[in-house]
Amino acid sequence: EAGSPSLRRVLVLAGELIGFPRHLSQHPGGFVISQQPLDELVPVENAAMPERTVIQWDKDDLDMVGLLKVDVLALGMLSALRRCFDLLQRHRGRHLTLATIPAEDPATYAMISRAETMGVFQIESRAQMAMLPRLRPEKFYDLVIEVAIVRPGPIQGDMVHPYLRRRLKQEPVTYPSPQLKAVFERTLGVPLFQEQVMELAMVAADYTPGEADQLRRSMAAWKRHGGLEPHRERLVQGMLRNGYDLAFAERIFEQIKGFGSYGFPESHAASFALLCYASSWLKCHEPAIFTCALVNSWPMGFYSPDQLLQEARRQGIEVRPVDVCHSDWDCTLEPEPGEVLAIRMGLRLVRGFAEAD
Repeated sequence: EAGSPSLRRVLVLAGELIGFPRHLSQHPGGFVISQQPLDELVPVENAAMPERTVIQWDKDDLDMVGLLKVDVLALGMLSALRRCFDLLQRHRGRHLTLATIPAEDPATYAMISRAETMGVFQIESRAQMAMLPRLRPEKFYDLVIEVAIVRPGPIQGDMVHPYLRRRLKQEPVTYPSPQLKAVFERTLGVPLFQEQVMELAMVAADYTPGEADQLRRSMAAWKRHGGLEPHRERLVQGMLRNGYDLAFAERIFEQIKGFGSYGFPESHAASFALLCYASSWLKCHEPAIFTCALVNSWPMGFYSPDQLLQEARRQGIEVRPVDVCHSDWDCTLEPEPGEVLAIRMGLRLVRGFAEAD
């Protein structure tokens, strides 16, 4: 019955379950570092993989007791770029690294602005491809912004459209104060990066560096723990004391809440932008080498080997079928007159055929 004690008890218990973990899951690359054996500090259990153990706490629990967690994640594009550089040395006699790829190449940026980015690191998704002709990157920092702006945080924080309007000069760029101009000028007055939010709090609301770092930590956890609410009054009142109007302060706070949906650190975006530019340059100037290395690094990215090879054909690259007399396990490159390279499909693309066979 609606008013029975049993039903009321069930509703109370159900409410207490909200927010609890639903099931056990293991971080793909999270490692905890401590000065003494972990089983003396936290509960551990055996993982499915032999010789592996899992800590029964999540990252927030570890943070509360001061244990250091680091994420050591594999990045398939690094393997693909290494293969690209090896093939470039072998077939072109040209030694390149991430540090020596020609910078700010107009042809590369033109290709990116046309959204011809299948296989390119970070900007190959449909959402990124839709953004590229609108943002039209022209220099490296534009890629830093491109990598960071197509994320849930900036989208939910209503940062994407204001940035695009200002970039296209459809809306004037204004700053409430010279101090905030120094913080936001590089992103046209729109807070896109975690570092900018920390600078904003220190410059406009008199946060200490330690308090600004705590704000950064709270941004990621506000949906789970409501961690940002204690900062609302502190941030808004601090900005009002320094002469900023209430509407601006409230709007900034709502944008900061968007960072709880994965706002990007600027340093992280810059690192990704470097790999984005390098893979774009290789696709633009050495499409056969780029595609060959990408297929040999698969599985990775959004697209299958068939789609990547079809894209190579669209770029005018000859793709030759698997041949037991000519194919290696990996895809290879076969020289043609005029320094043209054709791609020979490797045995790795034969379904049901393993390298050990």
